[in-house]
Amino acid sequence: MSPITSLSVTRFNLALIHSWAIATDVQLGRVAGKSEYPVVIVVLKDSLGRSGTGEASPSSQYGETWETVARFLQRIDASRLSFDHLPASRAYLESLPDPSMPARCAVDIALLDGAARAARLPLHQFLGLGFPANGACSSFTIGLDTPDRMEAKAREAARYPILKMKLGSPTDAANLAAVRRAAPGKLIRVDANAAWKNREEALDRILHLADDDNIEFVEQPMPPDASEADARWLKERSPLPLVGDESYQDARDAEQCARCFHGVNVKLVKTGGVTAAKEALEAARKLGLKTMLGCMIESSVLISAAAHLASLTDWLDLDGNVLISNDPFEGVQNSDGCITFEGAPEPFGLQTSRRAESHGLPLGPL
Repeated sequence: MSPITSLSVTRFNLALIHSWAIATDVQLGRVAGKSEYPVVIVVLKDSLGRSGTGEASPSSQYGETWETVARFLQRIDASRLSFDHLPASRAYLESLPDPSMPARCAVDIALLDGAARAARLPLHQFLGLGFPANGACSSFTIGLDTPDRMEAKAREAARYPILKMKLGSPTDAANLAAVRRAAPGKLIRVDANAAWKNREEALDRILHLADDDNIEFVEQPMPPDASEADARWLKERSPLPLVGDESYQDARDAEQCARCFHGVNVKLVKTGGVTAAKEALEAARKLGLKTMLGCMIESSVLISAAAHLASLTDWLDLDGNVLISNDPFEGVQNSDGCITFEGAPEPFGLQTSRRAESHGLPLGPL
């Protein structure tokens, strides 16, 4: 066993092409949204010179910040980690108190990247998975904004066959009409981000959405603390499929979500990494739930890590790296919404590499 000898970390601000807002921002008065998004890049190295890279994308939506990620990373004894003993490494990470799921996610990805590189396999093969032969289709997200700006964003996204639209503002009807002007007939996935506060409001909104023949599903219509009785009531009456996001943190939520939703959205930063995300996807599928892989605003490290699980999903929403202008890495390719590793810069592990212009990015010890 060759232990990890170095855990290096940096904070990096991803610059958004357009300001980014969801229902939570509107509720908190942050109507203008965010123009940049902090992520944390983790690099592990061992005594044999092997390395692996991971990423954390902390979100206040899940009670996480740069500080919560940093505190967790500072508690890690890197010598307890190894590319050669992944189960023991994971058990150690899970034993640490006050967990930060994004921080655990970054270390899990870095461990798997290093282990798969050492095995000279792309990550999906290292995990015993395939990858869709012709790639997999991802949606492209239109964040909350004024109707005019959302229409302009939808026109810019003309090359993407599926749009994901954030709802949860007083102008929802006008926003949908604006996007429809730009994208008539295009398939749209709706994400309310828990904005509708009770089952009657949620059903009313969903019934109006159902008038549009090309709405594929509605994501997280009510808050995750809504009662199971209310969630089941809504599921029984909804003419559109319902997908749980904030309600599905990890595999332990699978049985309840199977009673309340038609599908679930799995994100690496929610579950704590690739390993737990794979378990969450498999648990949901066993119960007959549709599965989606989602993301936050992320670089190509996290997006590539998630993409290696594509064979376990019905839907993909892996667009975080095409919503930014300064991705410090390259990896999985997004060609007009088609996610593929053809043309990836590296054959093994995450299949990612640092962009030449980002080589000055500091990656010093924590």
